[in-house]
Amino acid sequence: MRSELRLGTRKSLLAWAQSSWVAREVERLNPGITVKLVGIETRGDKLLNVSLKNTEGKEFFVAELDEALRSGQVDFSVHSMKDLSLDRPTEFMLAAIPQRANPRDIAIFCPDIIQRIKSGKQIQIGTSSPRRLENATAFLKQALPWPGNVQLSMAEIRGNVNTRLSRLHETSERRLDGVILAMAGLIRLAADKQAEIELKNLLHNCRIMVLPLPECPAAPAQGALAVECLSKAENTIEALHKLHHAATATAVLKERGLLAECGGGCHQRFGATAFEHQELGALMFVRGMKPDDSFIEELRWKTHMAIKKKSNTAIRPWDGSAWRKNKGEFSVSEAALNAISKNLPGKAVFVAHSRAFPPGFTETTDQCRIWTSGTASWFKLAGQGVWVEGCAENLGFNALMSTISEPVLKLPSFKDWVVLTHEDAVSEWSNTKAFATYNVKTDYPQEALTALKQTTHIFWSSGSQFEALRDTAMKNAIHACGPGKTASRLRSLGVEPLVFPSSEEWRKWLTS
Repeated sequence: MRSELRLGTRKSLLAWAQSSWVAREVERLNPGITVKLVGIETRGDKLLNVSLKNTEGKEFFVAELDEALRSGQVDFSVHSMKDLSLDRPTEFMLAAIPQRANPRDIAIFCPDIIQRIKSGKQIQIGTSSPRRLENATAFLKQALPWPGNVQLSMAEIRGNVNTRLSRLHETSERRLDGVILAMAGLIRLAADKQAEIELKNLLHNCRIMVLPLPECPAAPAQGALAVECLSKAENTIEALHKLHHAATATAVLKERGLLAECGGGCHQRFGATAFEHQELGALMFVRGMKPDDSFIEELRWKTHMAIKKKSNTAIRPWDGSAWRKNKGEFSVSEAALNAISKNLPGKAVFVAHSRAFPPGFTETTDQCRIWTSGTASWFKLAGQGVWVEGCAENLGFNALMSTISEPVLKLPSFKDWVVLTHEDAVSEWSNTKAFATYNVKTDYPQEALTALKQTTHIFWSSGSQFEALRDTAMKNAIHACGPGKTASRLRSLGVEPLVFPSSEEWRKWLTS
């Protein structure tokens, strides 16, 4: 094997950063080999005034790289996998799919976005993706603070990441209030010494929103890289395959399989993101418009069919989230409120439920980094004028940890966060500072308690609900709940529940 390999890459700041990372990994995993980057300009880099939806040809960003590889100008090439068509030339080998970066989209907003929303000015968001136009528009109309005051419009933009971000700081008519980008691109730029300084300046004083996968799944294979070489180059294949990450490959091939199933291409208007959840296993969120203009919104996952078959009697379900009639009441003293107020300014805050956000605290949290459990709470907080940066997508707080730990977000270590929750849950947050801001008083009608005594399958909406009613339930009932703190509480009390993404998915499972 030659001691030097030539890597073909686009010349953009992001392409160079991600190719540099691949080069370092190839060298690390193959002592004695050095990698030289060869910059190649593609048609997609030249024709910046052409809308992507009007482009012809499947390899708008890769054709010139393919020719360089085919002619022997380079030994291998690195692509953003979402840019590759499904039918690649047989003379090329996909030698490796390295570990994927965070697949989510992220919206970056100009520094004065709050003032512009308050004043009722039109908010213009830039994106070049038909998929983002389809999904993110509807989401942002509910997620931005004071949604009734938001006048939102979407503008089609092209250009590299740094070019797009620079438009947030312009004073000309080209100025944008926000841009939507792949979070993976920012992660890779932030990790590159050469690009990190420019990115830091472009993000200075900007506000962010990490778009949740259920409402805004990413493009199939977003965040993944494709490392290709000639099929006949056996030694090169062997060196490159050491970068391959099997779990990433499994996820992105599922996503691209759906793309093939729907007949979509680079102009597709739906997103599909697959990943592995610690408690739920393999999940894939799908949402948007298919090529035939039909709407698709699905959560694909493997359910607990084998467990269900153990029930030999007729299924009698009891859904705790449907029966519960509760009132969230603000329950802390004025002294405690003052303590919370002193701890919040400038902090990263996790609001476990919209009810946990104290009335009148919007101004107190103006400089806070607010995250919450899911989009229902997000939208309610937005209605109060709270800027929310992201959520746990109703998959439990642990599922959020990998996102909030991304260095590009510049969030503190979780031990330095503040959590707002109800009084029964404070003890579950021993690894950070948690405050009880409400309690839940629950009244169950007698018919609910009678039904619970005879039910075969129960979905518990919270750990406190389980503790209150476990002695009422039938002894041989099959217990289920959502992921996260509720599942942990049930396990600590001696029950191993079936974990579902939601009570809706539990009901689907019962009737399937």
